[in-house]
Amino acid sequence: MLKKLLALIATLCAAAAFAAVDVNTATEAELDGIKGIGPGLSGRILDERRSAPFKDWSDFIGRVGGVGNKSAVNFSKEGLTVNGKKYSAAAAAKAEAKSKSNAHPKKHDGAADERKAKAPATPASATATPVTAAQAPAAAPAASASKN
Repeated sequence: MLKKLLALIATLCAAAAFAAVDVNTATEAELDGIKGIGPGLSGRILDERRSAPFKDWSDFIGRVGGVGNKSAVNFSKEGLTVNGKKYSAAAAAKAEAKSKSNAHPKKHDGAADERKAKAPATPASATATPVTAAQAPAAAPAASASKN
């Protein structure tokens, strides 16, 4: 009898540990309890949720920066749900199609500007006007006259 009671308690504890956490109703502490979600990400999730609840996984991935298909799979394995649904391959395909067909430009992160800034500049000699033979002798006497 005691063994059955202990087994029941252990089973209930295990079930509680893997209880689903819905992204639309979870507190910050519950979100932080999901492996891979820290204070920064849970804050972004809550900020986006204030504007409107998440409709589905593709909406969640599209609106929360730093969440992609791979992290969504991991969050779902840890017990995160969107409207009670786990992440699925169908949701991944839908999110992928939505991101490719999205007409809105992605947020600018400045990385392209940094790459442009680090690109080698065109040397001045390549853009300067070449000196003609007629101009060269005129420049030489002026330089020697200033030395005297």
